[in-house]
Amino acid sequence: MNAFATIRIAVRAVIRNKLRSFLTTLGIIIGVGAVIAMVAIGEGAKAQVEKAFASMGSNLLIIMPGASVSGGAMGGFGSQPTLTWDDLKAIQTEVPSVRLAAAQLRTNGQVISDSSNWTTSITGTTPEYFDIRNWEMSRGAIFTETDVEGGTKVVILGQTVVDKLYGPSADPIGQSVRIKNIPFQVIGVMARKGQSPIGTDYDDAVFMPQTTYRAKIQGSGLRNFIPGMIFVGASSPEATARAQIQIAQLLRDRHRVQAGVDDDFSIRNLTEMASAQQEGTKTMTTLLASIAAVSLLVGGIGIMNIMLVSVTERTREIGLRMAVGATTRNILAQFLVEALTLSIMGGLCGVGIGLLVANRLAAKFGWPMLVRPDIILISVGFSALVGIVFGLYPARKASLLDPIEALRYE
Repeated sequence: MNAFATIRIAVRAVIRNKLRSFLTTLGIIIGVGAVIAMVAIGEGAKAQVEKAFASMGSNLLIIMPGASVSGGAMGGFGSQPTLTWDDLKAIQTEVPSVRLAAAQLRTNGQVISDSSNWTTSITGTTPEYFDIRNWEMSRGAIFTETDVEGGTKVVILGQTVVDKLYGPSADPIGQSVRIKNIPFQVIGVMARKGQSPIGTDYDDAVFMPQTTYRAKIQGSGLRNFIPGMIFVGASSPEATARAQIQIAQLLRDRHRVQAGVDDDFSIRNLTEMASAQQEGTKTMTTLLASIAAVSLLVGGIGIMNIMLVSVTERTREIGLRMAVGATTRNILAQFLVEALTLSIMGGLCGVGIGLLVANRLAAKFGWPMLVRPDIILISVGFSALVGIVFGLYPARKASLLDPIEALRYE
């Protein structure tokens, strides 16, 4: 009996009992489907986390001023100005692992156009800020170092501000807006960036040169201190942690912070935050995939049980095949192919169901669905392995039957 005939006989036996074959493979279908769905959703969630943190900036460190103390009550970081403009210059020039650094001076205020108004965040900064945050222009141009040095009254609008003041399809370049009754010319519109990981609308913002901000928006006071934060872009992802250590040491030295005394500033490493969230997502995905893999084992046990029943039901058939010349190897191959067919069919059905479930869940949560071909191959391969392992005992039992006893079996 050749291999093709063995496969034909095995497939015919599987098709002959459709309902039983389906119920046998149900565990495999559920297991493979769950693995495919969980991994696809997990990868999509991981990509969503990466996208959210990438929108904040690449290799990003955020330096915040210290905390104030009043009557024994401590304020949070940023409540006490401790970062100076000289600190910023030192970070830019003395830390080798820093690529760019820029101050972010921020407040809320009303922006008024000819026909509308909108309350939004107003940020004073330098051109490096947009490079650090990987933020491109949609229209117009970013203000230049010349604008910063000259305190030019120009602004760049986020897309949400454009929508509120002029309408979604309007072009505000060259238009004039007023902030604190001071006219500013719109020179650019930032590309739409979306929301932060905590739901803040990045596009609901207005940007101007930091010198203009200090002169026209901030007013007098705090001339030597930065009334905001410092955004730092490290030279590479690997250099981010090193830059954090170097900046901390530099600021401690400049602020004359004694050993054992807490820093009068705070450095947030967004790369570490992103990695922590990705690790959490990865752990959860692995846990769910492991639980789903148990269904494959349960499905394998189901295949073994049904194959043992099939051997008992077909004892006379086995004896007859042996009597007409089928060898022990032929019988073994036949029942192994039956078990393998059941498991592979279950695996393929599980892949289809898993992709469908993953697509529905991704659409519901608004995540991308990332299908990994290697996981599909591994799942189908593992289901085939389950079929072989759990089908081996029934197949061996069938192949070792005595032909004479099998023919006498009632």
